[in-house]
Parts: sequence; C-alpha cells; structure tokens
Amino acid sequence: MGFRKKHKQIPAKTPGELDAMEAAGRIVGQALVNVREAAKPGMSLKDLDEIAEATIRDAGAIPTFLGYQGFPASVCASVNEVIVHGIPTAEHKLEEGDLVSIDCGATFEGWVGDSAWTFGIGQLEEDAQALNDATAWVLMEGLKAMVPGNRLTDVSHALEVATRKAEQKFGVHLGIVDGYGGHGIGRTMHEEPYLANEGKPGRGPVIQEGSVLAIEPMLTLGTEDSAVLEDDWTVVTLDGSWASHWEHTVAATAGGPRILTPRPAGF
Repeated sequence: MGFRKKHKQIPAKTPGELDAMEAAGRIVGQALVNVREAAKPGMSLKDLDEIAEATIRDAGAIPTFLGYQGFPASVCASVNEVIVHGIPTAEHKLEEGDLVSIDCGATFEGWVGDSAWTFGIGQLEEDAQALNDATAWVLMEGLKAMVPGNRLTDVSHALEVATRKAEQKFGVHLGIVDGYGGHGIGRTMHEEPYLANEGKPGRGPVIQEGSVLAIEPMLTLGTEDSAVLEDDWTVVTLDGSWASHWEHTVAATAGGPRILTPRPAGF
C-alpha cells in the first residue's frame, strides 16, 4: 500500500519557548543598540566587540559567537566592502563615513537570539545611505511572509521581490549576495533549514505556527559574488562594492510574524 509522505515542516516552538527565545533576543537587541550608540570615529572594532560582550554577560547570557567554530569574538563587525563575518580587531579603527554591520548572538537559559543591523559612522555618502535604508526595508517587507501555511521559499521570494521594489523605492542598484542567507534557530544558532534570500515561491518545508527563522538579507551596491579572506572568516564583495546586512529572528504565529529580537524603543 502506498501512503503519501507527510509534507516536511519547519519544527515549531511552544509559546513558552518563543518567550524564552525573545528573552535572549532582547539581550541581543540591547547589545546592538549599545554598540551603535558608542560607535564613533577613532574607536576600534575590538572596542565595539567589548561593549557587546559586556552587555550580554551583564544580562546573564553568553556570547553565542565567541568560540563558535573557532570564531574569536562576540560579534561580527563588517565594514564597507565586508559583507559578513568580519573579525573585530584592535587595529581596525572606525572612520567618518564608514558603513558598519554588527551581527550579534546571545544564548540565555539555553535559547539563542541572533540579529544584525548596519549603520553609518557620521554622515554616509548618498548611495551608501540608500543601500542601507533599502536593506532594512527589505528585511521588514520579507519577514511578512513568515506566516503559518507558507513554505520556506515563500520567504525567499518575498525578500527577492522586496529587493527589486527597493531598487525603485530608494533609487539604487542592489546585488543579492549569492550563497549566504538565513537559517533555522533555537537551542543552537544554526539549525535547518537554510533560507536563501531569493528564489521561486512554494518550495521547501512548511512554516508552522511556532516555526522560527533567522531572516537576513545581505545586499550590495554591485556584485552578487564574494570571496573569503585568508582568515577563513571575512567575506568581502569581489568588486569592492559596499554591503549592508540586516537580520531578525522571527517566529510564525497565528497573529502574524513575531520578531524575537526586538530593540529598545526608539530604535
């Protein structure tokens, strides 16, 4: 006898587990805000890392990134043409006009929060500001597809459609970085499935009430292609164009998408 295979689903968390994940996510949000408020020309990326780590530990949490697969810091700090996974060093000093992405994770009572945002040091050039505004907008538009009954690639497609709309809205050409994207998350930072930032809709596992994904568009002012530097972490654009990276951990609920990495009011 033949039985139809049940459609694969993205695992669901209980309402209590979502609350626990949001507790971790709020710590991440506070760390991001503290870093952004402190960042100014002349500070090192290591200074920013130390601010984030102190925020996380003072809240009773653990920096998820520190030691993850050998990563040497509590945040990824990626500047200008660096897309993601930049290592914060004491040697790299911030300069006026830099575009800085901070990606941060915290583990609190066994659950992980993961979020990123990108901001300027002082006044940004017009195209860099447009890139950054567009990427933030794409994240918020794309995560609207994180609802029960959708499939994984419905989120991917929503991000792609939003990116093309953002080109018109913000008057800027945008490259969608190839090969990098979001992921499942829960008690560990990277869980199945992988979430591409573009693609056809209606494919992949079903999003359930309580499914959680880290959704993170990465856009550039030029190429979709990237390379990893000799440190085996830092990902840069092949053409030197600047990049922006925004991320929230998001749950699908009956009431719509729930951001589990909220930032303090005013941000």
